[in-house]
Amino acid sequence: MAHESRLDLDEIRALIRLATEADITELDVDAPHVKVRIKKAHGNSAGKISVDLPAPPPAAAEAPADARLAPIAAPMVGTFYRAPKPDAEPFVNEGDEVHVGQTVCVLEAMKMFNEIPSDVAGRIARILVENGAPVEYGQPLFLVDPAT
Repeated sequence: MAHESRLDLDEIRALIRLATEADITELDVDAPHVKVRIKKAHGNSAGKISVDLPAPPPAAAEAPADARLAPIAAPMVGTFYRAPKPDAEPFVNEGDEVHVGQTVCVLEAMKMFNEIPSDVAGRIARILVENGAPVEYGQPLFLVDPAT
C-alpha cells in the first residue's frame, strides 16, 4: 500500500470534531484513499457518531494461488516493519529458512512494537508487504514453503 492509502485517524478525529462543533448532522467525505460518513443519531444531544470505512481489499488477491505455500498472517492491525530498527538488517529475507517461533517481523500498534513469530517452518518464498506499510488483522505477510 502506498503512503497516501493509509487511513489517517487524526484526519477522521478532526472531521468528527468539525461535525460536532459546527452542529452538522451528517458529513460525507469521499477521498481517493478513504470514504468516511459521519452521522449524528437523531434525538441524541450527545451526538452519537458513526464512521463507515471501506472494507480492506481481499488479502487473497495479493497472494499467489500456490497451494503448497503457507502464509504467515498478521495477528493484529498495525504497521509492518521487516527489521527491529531502521538501520538494522531485516529479520528474514526471501529464501531464508525459518523455524516455528522465530521472529520474522515487528508490527507497531499504538506505539508498541510487537515481535511476530513464524508459526510454520520452511523457506520464505515471498514477502507480501512493503516495509512501513499498514496491515490488517489476518492479512498474509509472508508465504513460506514448508516442503524445504
